[in-house]
Order: sequence, then structure tokens, then C-alpha cells
Amino acid sequence: MTAEFSVGDIPFSRAGSWLGLSPVLSATRRADDVHVVSHRHGLHPVLTLVPERDGHRAATDVSADPAVLTWSSPDGRITAAFPDAGTLRITGTGLGMSIVATEPVLTPFTGPYFFADPAGAAVFTFYETGNRLRLTLLSGQWTYLGEQELGSARRGVTVGADGGPWEVALEEITTGAPAYASTVDFPGAAASARDDFTAFADAVAPWRDSSTPAAELACYVLWSATVAPAGFLARPAVLMSKHWMNKVWSWDHCFTALALAPGAPELAWNQYQLPFDHQDGQGALPDSVTHAEVLRNFVKPPIHGWALAHLRGRLPDGLPDPALAYRQLAAWTSFWLDHRRAPGQRLPYYEHGNDSGWDNATVFAGERLVVTADLAAFLVLQLKELAALAPAVGDTPTDWERRADTLLAALLAELWDGSAFRSRTVRTGTSQGGSSLLDLMPIVLGEHLPRAVFERLCARVAEHLTPIGLATELPSSPYYEPDGYWRGPVWAPVTVLVEDGLRRGGATDLADEVSSRFRRTCEEHGFAENFDAFTGAGLRDHAYTWTAGAYLLLSEAAQQREGTRKAACGPAAPR
Repeated sequence: MTAEFSVGDIPFSRAGSWLGLSPVLSATRRADDVHVVSHRHGLHPVLTLVPERDGHRAATDVSADPAVLTWSSPDGRITAAFPDAGTLRITGTGLGMSIVATEPVLTPFTGPYFFADPAGAAVFTFYETGNRLRLTLLSGQWTYLGEQELGSARRGVTVGADGGPWEVALEEITTGAPAYASTVDFPGAAASARDDFTAFADAVAPWRDSSTPAAELACYVLWSATVAPAGFLARPAVLMSKHWMNKVWSWDHCFTALALAPGAPELAWNQYQLPFDHQDGQGALPDSVTHAEVLRNFVKPPIHGWALAHLRGRLPDGLPDPALAYRQLAAWTSFWLDHRRAPGQRLPYYEHGNDSGWDNATVFAGERLVVTADLAAFLVLQLKELAALAPAVGDTPTDWERRADTLLAALLAELWDGSAFRSRTVRTGTSQGGSSLLDLMPIVLGEHLPRAVFERLCARVAEHLTPIGLATELPSSPYYEPDGYWRGPVWAPVTVLVEDGLRRGGATDLADEVSSRFRRTCEEHGFAENFDAFTGAGLRDHAYTWTAGAYLLLSEAAQQREGTRKAACGPAAPR
């Protein structure tokens, strides 16, 4: 197993678990110690894990691989592993550990409550997460801290203070559960996690080799960010991160679904379906879904027809339910065409940058209600996908094809000025140009664009290409910011969409450059939410699953192209 990582960048967890181990406590706060973090009802660092020696905090080096998290020092060693999704095992020798509640105290009566279970376990209850964590001593000695105290008292246990060997099991429970019974020793617990991850990586990225050095870690990011069904997430869900971006947003899920499709088709289909489980009566998808909330203040861009077209080809047995997918996609398309077109207008609009997924892009720097070329382009692809699906459910594709052609004609007539796509404000009808890559996203139409338009877009896309990848704001723009979110940094979803459009349109050399530069960035800088377009530094959340998914998608395709090239060249001549 080669996927080693820092828990300061990527949380230590296991597929199915709602817990993770990390010092990252929020978007702006990182602790000195590793915490047990719960992702139910938000992000809550519920327990602090403090290595100790002779009653004092011990300086340790912390390292991790997909199976084991390790604290080490010259005095001893502590290791942790998830034998299953609901249990964390921690063992140590030479070093002890204080395991104490860290949840903030809202009032003297709502802080974490800690008590000694009469059966011998120690139990933490948390108002914020709505559940309990039970700690069972499997070997060694422990002492209680602040038992049954309220308010701000330090509460928990110190285990292994005598320097001898010890082991505990930490479980997520509700109001009650049978006493913990260990069925495997610690090496067996670690082996369980290792075997599960290895099987996942072998299924999702069987093509990985030395030319794709980040593939195994990308698989770990996806595997470890997966949670079991709970709350509003009625299916196994790959969260966007087990840092603070611990939701499923209604376009992020498409990229994880595509990455998973060949090797984990059931999980992939579940990812695609998660937002559609909450599709409303007008056909709209929510902005995001998580354990405890469904947000509808915004939506996300309709890339789902594009994604579904690729899923049809990537899922080994095709779509599990084409009729369902057809009805969902038709309703989602109708939402935009029925509810997001101003009276008498042919093109739909976004109500805010958040609807586009490009929250603060310069296209939305003035008025927020804007008709953009990317939105129309995505809907053209969505209408074409509905035409492709229609025969399978007994419908005729003709109407969908006609509507796609009509919308594409309107896009070209109203927003193409002969050299670039422009956007248009809804309230005043003002046409506006700019230097955001968002205006170039109709490249995703690929082969459906007139040749002259496609070639001009290719030239404009190339202007955004830095050594790191596609800058979301032209680097020469006065609005460019190295850490400007959608005003400069390189993002995974844009990379995948643009690369696909370029390749389908025949601009393979440029597509190869877009792909290779982004893959190299991931290999050198990890799987951050986005990257500085010139230094490659990972920005914001450093364990983002759509970035890992994009790396896997692009790497798999590159491996296939290389295999095709080698096959065409034939065997090497003997020397």
C-alpha cells in the first residue's frame, strides 16, 4: 500500500463511517491535536486525542495510510484503525492518551455529557450531533476525567498513563447497544480496513501503475469520504469532503459518479441519484443535501444530461433505470425552460453566481440575474440526451431534437458576437463581455458547434492555460486573484468539461495539454478544492472528492489512449 498522506490534508476515515480523524476543525481553524470529527448535523470536532507521557502532552509524529493512523515518538507508539464503519480501535504502548470531549458548550446544560456506564464503558452524548460515542477499554488501565460534570469541565478518560500496553474501542451508538465484543485483534482490525480499501482501489482504478502515481490516493479520498445512508442521504453518499465541505452539491456528484462508474457501478448510480431523491414539483434539484438539511436557496448548473450521456457508456450494464432517468432529466430541463426564462425570451438565466456553480465569477460582478452561454450549452446537451433516451421508453426523440436545435440557434444568434460569447443581464438586457472562463464553457458542445465558433473558442481557451491548468479568470485580467475562488484558480470540474468538449470537437492536442497539466498538478499538489494557477498550491479544502474523481477520469482516459497508441505501433523490434 503506497497511499500515505497527512491528516492535515486528508482526514483519516473509512467508507461508511460518519466519523473522521483530523486536526482540521473548520475552514479557518486547525488544531495542534488530532480530533474525532462527526459529520452528522454539520461538522463537529467531538473528541480530542492527546498523546501523553508521564502525565504530560507528548510530542509525536503523525502519519497515515488508508488502514492505520500512527502517532510515534522515541518513547512509544499509538495506532488507530477502523475495523468497520461504526467502530474505531486505538491501541498504544509506551505512550498514553487522553480522549476528551471538545464540543463547544452552548449553555451549562447542553454541553457534552460524559458518564461511566455501569457495564464498564464510558459514554459521551452530544447535543450537536444527536448521538453517542461509547468507549470500551479492551486492555490496559484508564482513569475518568470530569465524570458527569456539566459546563466547561474537561471530561473523558486518560488511558495507558502507566506506560503499559492498552487498547480501546470507540463506537457510534444511539440510545443503547450490546456491550462491545471484540472479534479481531488490532492487526485484524487494520487488515479489515486495508482489504476493503484495496478491493475498492482495484475495482475503481485497475489501470493504475507508475505513470499514475496519485491514483491510489485519489481512490482513498473517494473511499474514505463515503458515508452510510442516514438522515436526508438515503443512499451511500460520497461527501465532497470529510473536512468542512461535507455535503453533496448538485453538480459535484456527477464527477464522482463518472469516476466510480466502471468499477463501482452501484455506488456510482447512487451518487447520480442523490440530488434527484429531492427533486421538487417544479423539477428543480436542491443546491445541496447532507445528513440534516436540504438547501433550496440556490440550484446548480444542469450538467446532468452531459453526465448521463457518459454514464450510459461507462456503467458496465448501462443505466439501471432508463425510464426513471428520462423522467428526472425531463423535469430538470423543464424547470430551466419553464421557470428560468424571462417573459418573451428564448434563453434561460441564472439568479446568482451560486446557481452556475461559479459563485463569485466576474460574470456576476454587477447584476446577479444573468443570461449566460454556458447555461444554454448545458441545456442543449441535456435536450440531446433526452432525445437519445426517448426511444428506450417509447417516446419519440423528434421534439427533443427540435428543441435542442432551436436553443442552440438562439445561443449563437443572441450571445455570439463573431469572436466570443457574451452574457446578458436580465433586468436591463445589457450585453457584457469579460475575461472569465465561464464565457468559454460552450466549448462543452464540442462537435455540435459550427466549426468557426469551435476553433475560435479553442484559441480563447488556450489563453487561460497556465502550467498548472485552466485559470478561471484570464491571468491578464485586472480581476484575477491567485486565491480568488472562481476568479483565477484552477478547478477540477471545469477541466473535465472543457477537456471533454475539446476532445469531442477534435482539438485533441489542446485537450491532451489540459489533461496532462491538471493530472501533473494533482500528482504534485494533491486533491484540493482548487489550485493557484501559477504555483499549483492547493487552496481551500485539501481533500475534495470531485478533484480526486477528475484525476481518475483523466488518468484512466490517458492510459487507454496510451494503450491504443502502443497497440497501433505493434511490438518493439528485437535488438
